Amino acid sequence: MLEIKNLHATVGGKEILKGIDLTVRPGEVHALMGQNGAGKSTLSNVLVGHPAYTVTEGSVTYNGKDLLAMSPEERANEGLFLSFQQPVEIPGVPMNYFMRAAYNAKRKHLGLEPISSGDFVKLMREKRKIVELDSKLTSRSVNEGFSGGEKKRNEIFQMAILEPSFCILDETDSGLDVDALRIVAEGFNQLRKPDTSAIVITHYQRLLDYIKPDVVHVLINGRIVRTGGPELALEIENQGFDWIKNEE
Repeated sequence: MLEIKNLHATVGGKEILKGIDLTVRPGEVHALMGQNGAGKSTLSNVLVGHPAYTVTEGSVTYNGKDLLAMSPEERANEGLFLSFQQPVEIPGVPMNYFMRAAYNAKRKHLGLEPISSGDFVKLMREKRKIVELDSKLTSRSVNEGFSGGEKKRNEIFQMAILEPSFCILDETDSGLDVDALRIVAEGFNQLRKPDTSAIVITHYQRLLDYIKPDVVHVLINGRIVRTGGPELALEIENQGFDWIKNEE
């Protein structure tokens, strides 16, 4: 589904990614772990097409297509979704209008007719239940006045509406209490389909207790330096990252 080869990328003229190789097959969940500044969020931003990041070398193929040649909108319509580490507020843009516009943009890309307002309200009502999102929040501006946990639930709610085939969860567990973490993680698990793939970026094992990864990677200084199964995340939980850095 996603194949990254020798990916190098810069931001502000500084090289952050220094040769990433990573293959994610349909249905797989890959956990990406590493200390702050290792390049985890840079990788997610490059994959979704953030304009501040420049790819200087390498390739990314998504479902057989050149991902790097696509605009951010095309990537989203092709099924790529990013749950932000720090979801932004969009004052003046109501959630319901925002999500209906995004949903209909994807339908147009797929050659489908736009959904009616009434049918979309029914869809939102159904998807809200997955993450226990208060109905009042969907009539507010996007994320405006939301708590940290509500913003993260809203990210998974958006994912539920758009039904992406490839999800990137960028430190979705950051700032969540135990109950909010469980709701968000279980919401993600409910939305997974047999061919849905994901990259889960995290510092900690606790999220991976809910979202079970097939493969765990450790990113240090812009490179993947260790790959293993779920047991690798447990080793990091117990020993930190220094033991890996000392072996490099």
